[in-house]
Amino acid sequence: MILNEKASELELIGAGRSAFAFRIQSTDKVLKVFFSPFEHIAKEEAAIYKALQRNPFYPYLYDHGDNYLVIDYIAGNTLFDCLTKGIAIRADHIKQIDEALSLARERGLNPSDIHLRNIIVTPEDTIKLIDVARFRQVKKCSQWDDLKAAYKMFYRHRMFPKKTPEKILNAIAALYKKNLLPSFH
Repeated sequence: MILNEKASELELIGAGRSAFAFRIQSTDKVLKVFFSPFEHIAKEEAAIYKALQRNPFYPYLYDHGDNYLVIDYIAGNTLFDCLTKGIAIRADHIKQIDEALSLARERGLNPSDIHLRNIIVTPEDTIKLIDVARFRQVKKCSQWDDLKAAYKMFYRHRMFPKKTPEKILNAIAALYKKNLLPSFH
C-alpha cells in the first residue's frame, strides 16, 4: 500500500501487509490504521489487546474503531534491530518473552506470528510484544520456539557474529517462510 497523504501530527513509524502505524506527535501513542480489505483485523486485534490489558508485556489499548487502534508507543529496538545493530540479546530477554507468551496463554490466547520485528527491547531493558492480531489462531505456531532454539544453538555462542546484515536476516526469514530451514526445537 502507498501512503499518499497524512496529517502533520502523524509520523509514519511502520508499514505492514495490513496497516500503517503512526506515532501521534507530542504523545506516547500510536495510531494503527488498517487498509480497506483488512478492517476486520482491527476489530480482532482490539479484542486481543483488551484481553491483554494490564499485562506489562503488551501495549495498552486506548481506543479503537472500524479500521483503527490507538495503543501505547513503545520506544526501543526490535530484536531485528538488535541483530542488525549489534545490540546484545540476553537470556533474560528470552525469559521475559516466554513469560509474556505464557501470560497471554493464561488469558485463553494462542500467541502466533512471534518474530523479530514484533518484539521490542525498551530503553528500560524490558520486553514488549506488538502486533497481536494472530493471537487467537487455532493452529500451533512454532515460530517463537524456532527463534528461541536458534538463539540457544547459534547466537549464544562466542563465535556467532552479534551484528548481522539486514539482507542476511531477510534471506533467512524468506527461507523460513518457505519451510526451507530445519526446525531446531
